[in-house]
Amino acid sequence: MGRTAVALTALFDLVVLLLLPAAVVVESATDSLDVQALGVLYASLNSPSQLSGWTPSGGDPCGDSWKGVSCSGSSVTAVQLSGLGLNGSLGYLLSDLLSLKTLDLSNNDIRETIPYQLPPNLTYLNLAGNNLSGNLPYSISAMASLNYLNLSHNLLSQAVGDIFRNLQDLSELDLSFNNFTGDLPNSFGSLSNLLSLYLQNNQLTGPVNVLSNLSLSNLNIANNQFNGWIPQEFSSISDLEIGGNFFSNSLAPHPPPYMPPPPSRQHSTHNNTQESPNTPQGSEGKSISPDNASNKKKLTTGPLIGIVLGSTLGALCITLAVILLLRNVPKGKDHSINSRNDTGRSAVGGADKANEKEMQELRVKSSSATTPVPPSDTVIIEKLHGKNVPVKRPKIPITATSYTVASLQVATNSFSQDCLVGEGSLGRVYRAEFPNGKVLAVKKIDSAAISLQEEDNFLEAVSNMSRLRHPNIVPLSGYCVEHGQRILVHEYIGNGTLHDMLHFADYSSKRLSWNARVRVALGTARALEYLHEVCLPSVVHKNFKSTNILLDEELNPHLSDCGLAALTPNTERQVSTEVVGSFGYSAPEFAMSGVYTIKSDVYSFGVVMLELLTGRKPLDSSRVRSEQSLVRWATPQLHDIDALSKMVDTSLNGMYPAKSLSRFADIIALCVQPEPEFRPPMSEVVQQLVRLVQRASAVKRRSGDELGFSYRVPEQDSSMTDISF
Repeated sequence: MGRTAVALTALFDLVVLLLLPAAVVVESATDSLDVQALGVLYASLNSPSQLSGWTPSGGDPCGDSWKGVSCSGSSVTAVQLSGLGLNGSLGYLLSDLLSLKTLDLSNNDIRETIPYQLPPNLTYLNLAGNNLSGNLPYSISAMASLNYLNLSHNLLSQAVGDIFRNLQDLSELDLSFNNFTGDLPNSFGSLSNLLSLYLQNNQLTGPVNVLSNLSLSNLNIANNQFNGWIPQEFSSISDLEIGGNFFSNSLAPHPPPYMPPPPSRQHSTHNNTQESPNTPQGSEGKSISPDNASNKKKLTTGPLIGIVLGSTLGALCITLAVILLLRNVPKGKDHSINSRNDTGRSAVGGADKANEKEMQELRVKSSSATTPVPPSDTVIIEKLHGKNVPVKRPKIPITATSYTVASLQVATNSFSQDCLVGEGSLGRVYRAEFPNGKVLAVKKIDSAAISLQEEDNFLEAVSNMSRLRHPNIVPLSGYCVEHGQRILVHEYIGNGTLHDMLHFADYSSKRLSWNARVRVALGTARALEYLHEVCLPSVVHKNFKSTNILLDEELNPHLSDCGLAALTPNTERQVSTEVVGSFGYSAPEFAMSGVYTIKSDVYSFGVVMLELLTGRKPLDSSRVRSEQSLVRWATPQLHDIDALSKMVDTSLNGMYPAKSLSRFADIIALCVQPEPEFRPPMSEVVQQLVRLVQRASAVKRRSGDELGFSYRVPEQDSSMTDISF
């Protein structure tokens, strides 16, 4: 019996020794999402040799101790790769690092834009000292745990987005040494725990009052174009740099309605018990009232005087109101309306300043429920509508520039035909050249294109459009609501539309290579992904087609008309222009029931991809009946290799990789499925297109081919089948 026990014990120990390594492996295995995200980052950084242990796919970052990677259990919590000479871009899967708290890629040579989907739970983000361009991604607005954000010494530009409202934990923000323009966003005022703010060496403009209530210890706004008064509150900031701006040469005066009381006049108890804003702070301000007995006397007599005066004035107001009401009794039908108006006039126009101040406070309280609008805009809008009814205001301030009709008329030569560059369902688009040499695109909205209700919502639509910031979306630069006009001003993209490039003979010298077509598809897919999955709430484009994809000189795509769905045309006009013009792009559910969702945008995107592949228009009555509808003709052939090769745009002259073509067709087939629920989200489309590009780039590097295209070759020569994307 003893021998049996010993044998069992030895066997047990042997089993434990055999299983122990497997247990260790299981314990140290990294979360698969983290592995994939780091693999994409590594490939996007051009697979640098200095990142020891890293691989583009697979591996165990936590178990194998990848350079710069820290973990907690199986989750990656920190990636610290500062000053390693890294280049390339940041990839597209950083948002899958759900447990990541620290991301430091500072002082490298990383280029392109900051991904608009970042790790959502970061507390520390440092991308300073790179060559990043574009603007701040909107997803920063959802990173509520962020404590430190440093994007200094890059090439970031455009206006700083209004994206900081939810970042209550942020203590240090550094956007210095970039090319930011425009005014400071109002959401800066929500950074209640911010201690250090660095904005120096940008091109920021306007006042800095939004910073006045922050409890800052360090503030550097030097070398910008700020103007106005220097807020009084800045005097308490221990480390302050404000030189190189256009401020007035003094601190801001105390804001109205504060008025210093005359020495002999008593005000309310509230004023007497509060310290004067002019009172010096610190030890020098201790002797505020040399005569304490005198102060006590004032405190006891003040309330009595206030009560007597208040009662007398109140009685006079009531008497005056009764007299005015009695005068208006004989006016019949208009009695109720006129009595309200006269009462209002008596209250506002009363003789006593106490009542006037009270009315001002009431107006402030009532206006605080909505976004304040400058009085000049209010007057203009009331004149436009011919009545004194307040217009619905946008919930978020407009960051775009307000233009006058006169300035736009000068820039477009009075909207002359020579400046006309396009026309859509809402109006015409003109090329506008301003005196400073800047060229913009001006969309003059036809007054018959939108209903009165939509006119009321115009400013709200402008506000929403002005917040859309993405490198593949045409940004809204300004707007005009003067003299009954509704005008939008956009950045000018002067190299034509994708539709022109694909279908017009005039653009034959600018034929798109296969590589360029894939880049256009990827860029516009990223734009739709941003609208659908990054913006909150989601933005549905509703008019996605090749004429709304503008190409710049490098053939990068820029999606236009984003956010214009809020200004839906009137029904008659929509039927006569918009639906007819977009019918070939319309998803089946919209054509049948008028229902339009983000999945309808996905369908339209698939149609544009078909245009890129075939060079054909979505609807072409010049072709035989069976080929007039591009989707109906092409869809059955997308998985047939032989048929697919015959569908390709002949202008490519066979210069495309066969495998890349097949993958491209697979994505199209998913997007143009008749059932909306089976179409993929745009984030999945983006990932598939990125993988297509990355696979082709890897093959291209292995083959040593430096050309931007490849010829179709016999299938038996597998080494040359796919040397580009």
